Amino acid sequence: MMTLTEKASYLKGLMDGMNLDTTTNEGKLFAAIADLLDELCISVADLEDQTEIMGEELDLIEESLDEIDEIIDEIDEAIEDIDDTLDEICEYVDEEDEDDDDDDYEDDDEDWEFDEEEFYQVICPTCGEEISVDEGILEQGEIKCPACGEELEFDLSDLECDCCDCEDCEECDCTCEDDCEECKCEADCDNCPCDDKK
Repeated sequence: MMTLTEKASYLKGLMDGMNLDTTTNEGKLFAAIADLLDELCISVADLEDQTEIMGEELDLIEESLDEIDEIIDEIDEAIEDIDDTLDEICEYVDEEDEDDDDDDYEDDDEDWEFDEEEFYQVICPTCGEEISVDEGILEQGEIKCPACGEELEFDLSDLECDCCDCEDCEECDCTCEDDCEECKCEADCDNCPCDDKK
């Protein structure tokens, strides 16, 4: 199939073959028409070439846009993954903080745990002040009244042993750490109230 420029060249060839007299009015008209058609065909061919080039460039642009869309989608997915990871990290950190707080509270509780010590109430015979004393003070044997300054003395020699019925453990050789499982008396203690003797 002939292109437009080829057809224009063919028409010019026909005119040359007809030996038209280009000096006459009719010849001048046909020659001008042939030149115009030739120029129009060349212009149209140039436009077609440019249009084809532009179409190829548009195709390349569309392909690039498609690639950019794919990259944007990948970036969005990566951002979502990062957000999920950050959320998990934040949850883990919050849990660790809660555990640390619990440990701190437990440590505080442990710090506030005191050994339970038994206290005894003593009344000063001089001023009647009621004084709380522990076993350590009783073992020392004396204390000053904080109210009046009176020297108070404690005599523990009359206290009976709690491990058996005897008044003096030395008489029955009672040792409060041996033999009897309940009162810790020796097996040969005659005054031991326990039925279970070794």
